[in-house]
Amino acid sequence: MTIRWIDPATGQPLAGTPLGMALSAQARATPDRSAMTIGGRSWTFAAFDALANQRAQSFLVKGMVAGDRVILSMPNRVDYLLSAFALWKIGATPCPVSDRLNEEEFRAIVALSGARHAIGPVSLPRSEARLHDVDVPIKATLPDAPLPPIISRPGKIAHSGGSTGRPKLIIDPLPSVWGPDKEGCRRGPRHTLLNPGPLYHSAPFNTTTMAMAQGTHIVCMERFDPVEWLALVEEHRVTYAYLVPTMMTRIARLPEAVTAAADLSSIETLLHMAAPCPPDVKRWWIDRIGADHVWEVYGGTERIGVTTIGGREWLAHPGSVGTAAPGQEIIITGEDGSPLAQGEIGEIRFRKSGGAGKGYAYIGAENRIVADTDSFGDMGWLDKEGYLYIADRRTDMILVGGVNIYPAEIEAAVEMMPGVLCCAVIGLPDADLGNRVHAIVELAPDVSPPEEDGFLARLGEMIGGLKRPRSVEFTTDPIRDQAGKVRRSALRADRMA
Repeated sequence: MTIRWIDPATGQPLAGTPLGMALSAQARATPDRSAMTIGGRSWTFAAFDALANQRAQSFLVKGMVAGDRVILSMPNRVDYLLSAFALWKIGATPCPVSDRLNEEEFRAIVALSGARHAIGPVSLPRSEARLHDVDVPIKATLPDAPLPPIISRPGKIAHSGGSTGRPKLIIDPLPSVWGPDKEGCRRGPRHTLLNPGPLYHSAPFNTTTMAMAQGTHIVCMERFDPVEWLALVEEHRVTYAYLVPTMMTRIARLPEAVTAAADLSSIETLLHMAAPCPPDVKRWWIDRIGADHVWEVYGGTERIGVTTIGGREWLAHPGSVGTAAPGQEIIITGEDGSPLAQGEIGEIRFRKSGGAGKGYAYIGAENRIVADTDSFGDMGWLDKEGYLYIADRRTDMILVGGVNIYPAEIEAAVEMMPGVLCCAVIGLPDADLGNRVHAIVELAPDVSPPEEDGFLARLGEMIGGLKRPRSVEFTTDPIRDQAGKVRRSALRADRMA
């Protein structure tokens, strides 16, 4: 039976359970079940909830109150999720932020968010927010019993650098509740989830916290390593795995003897998102664990719209990210906003039955709402069956000789070449064409940089015309961040400088 809480913002019944109470409920139901494992250490649900309750009490002592927006910024560690649930237990809003920002970037995010408090190590840049050192032990004398039910509105505020590199915050349209839309998840078996991504990023943060609220054991990596990932799947019999395509590629590119020896039979669902997945890598995973276990999601924190596609559908529609969810419609529009025909590339816009712009808001950016449609700013096209294909971000397009060039298509081709782990394609000034296509290629550590002209010639056999890269550079430094994102604008700015 679902408990109905009263929403203090509206005075109306709220279906679902506040996240802070959901954690306590799991601690009562399965106190000895592992809640989180990281760095070789595990905490049971009883222990984890007690620590979160004590941490919530410490936050109250330090002056945090319901409605406060609080920066969370630290590397992956148990304190990240402990702090998030503790904030929800007092009705505050967590704002996960990368711990790798410089002082100017960090201060800008604090100013945008209006946060009065920040939780993290003393190494965090100084800002207007009061820093609470996460390495200072919580007093053991503080009460560890569950706090009274309360919800945070909004449930979280996410940080996105965006394709332009300018700081942007996304206010989640949902409060901190385990809602009726997830009721079906409770009826199934309790899962073990492996998260290799940084918890400051929206997808890992959402995935781990929502899963823990339903009683899932979270196995979290401090930092992604492909060999360690395989070992953790075996050790903990992981049933649910979240990956981004960069990580999928690094695992698939391991020596065959290593991947063939790994036992991945426990994986029931492998979910990937955040960036396009190279087709050969996707097929490798489908062959390795089965098409029924591989799923892809396209969407965003704003909840403007979402598509999903399973492995069997993808094999029938290779390259697609799926079809619109029930109650949603996808429209592809041109520069003037008019709908385009099937197969034509334009801006991907979602129309939802409830209308556009319901709930979410940006801080530091403008939305893309037009009439009753909204957009993430991505470009793509639809096939005759309504399956969506992503071309690229609007802001990442390269204008070459008056023609729009989409980097993602070129990157996918480059990443199929032997020895290549990752690629980013940008436009650099060209006196003749306006811009030339330039490829930044990340090679595997044991691969020597090939001869540039020969590499470009081989690439020209795969990609012709204006899409063909005219210049290339090789590196062994990671091109994408831990969340699988590439900031092409920053890469271009570095080379322009």
